[in-house]
Amino acid sequence: MKIIVAPDSFKGSLTALQAAEAMRRGAYAADSSVEVTMLPMADGGEGFVEAIVAAEHGSVIEVEATDPLGRRITSAIGLIDGGETAVIEIAAASGLTLVREERRNPLISSTYGTGELIKAALDRGCKRIFVGLGGSATNDGGIGMAQALGYRFRNGEGKLIEVGGTGWHHVAKIEADERDPRLDRVEVIAACDVDAPLYGERGASAVFGPQKGATPEMVAQLDRILRKLAHCIERDLRTDIHTLPGGGAAGGLGAAMVAFCGARLVPGIELVLDACKFEQKLDGADLVLTGEGNTDAQSAMGKTPVGVAKRAKRRNVPVVCLSGGLGEGYAKVKEYGIDAIFSIMPRPAALPEAMEQAAAWLEEAAREVVALAMLGLK
Repeated sequence: MKIIVAPDSFKGSLTALQAAEAMRRGAYAADSSVEVTMLPMADGGEGFVEAIVAAEHGSVIEVEATDPLGRRITSAIGLIDGGETAVIEIAAASGLTLVREERRNPLISSTYGTGELIKAALDRGCKRIFVGLGGSATNDGGIGMAQALGYRFRNGEGKLIEVGGTGWHHVAKIEADERDPRLDRVEVIAACDVDAPLYGERGASAVFGPQKGATPEMVAQLDRILRKLAHCIERDLRTDIHTLPGGGAAGGLGAAMVAFCGARLVPGIELVLDACKFEQKLDGADLVLTGEGNTDAQSAMGKTPVGVAKRAKRRNVPVVCLSGGLGEGYAKVKEYGIDAIFSIMPRPAALPEAMEQAAAWLEEAAREVVALAMLGLK
């Protein structure tokens, strides 16, 4: 039996590579004769750089950046194609995992560090930049990122809005005369993991704000800010991002990448699958195991398991998803090619224990699935 293991990361507990290794151990424990190919995945969030760099045999370099709360950190970007293409994941500078849970507040978090990563790629003379949009702690519509790239923002009184703080809540005018001119000479491709618009009931604030610490009152406020920002962008930059699919990715960074960087939005998982030559790896495969930290209705919006399943179904290869948890609407992913889905938790457990045991439980779940598949073959 040939098995492809292609999981995303289990946020906070396992990287995509660690998850793939746990699945492989489980498969071999079920039957040592199986052939396992590991393809760690990412849909634009954590692990995006790792997945692309590994598939393209690139390298990773350290760069200095600013985290969501304005602290200086050591971050990184990937380089492929002999250094001509940079690979960036916004989680490395503006990510949720960079901020302790008690300090998460999307009203003050900034994407300035993401702009610094893009600038680092420009400084190296890259001709193409892949930007993975996922796992952000921010909801500033990319204003911080744009400030790092030379854009200026003014409030209703005409005063310049400084980097950081809450001044970005009051953007009334955008000035692009000091925008980094190198953006005109580089191709920017932004990888989205969702198709949500910038604002509204399916927008960045309403759907993803609560995950970043936003209360209902904060969600309403953030949504108003993004609506106003969209109108400013349309008027000052002549770009309509009001209903752009994926515009709400990473707290509005999807729309920001298009408006401020001239980016093209693509499904993140599709970019990674192409880089990994996934369909070629499916030759002769009998089973695909995928997975993620939590599966719910949002997973159907473009997350890794659905992207993997769509490709596998073209070749009639069955797909099983192993998830750290099953949330409301998780069964919707079955409409997109996933044949079966299971939680890896063998019993109820508190979150700290579940995260600590993630590798062991994922290995055991993979063992059971593969054992069942082997019975089917027999």
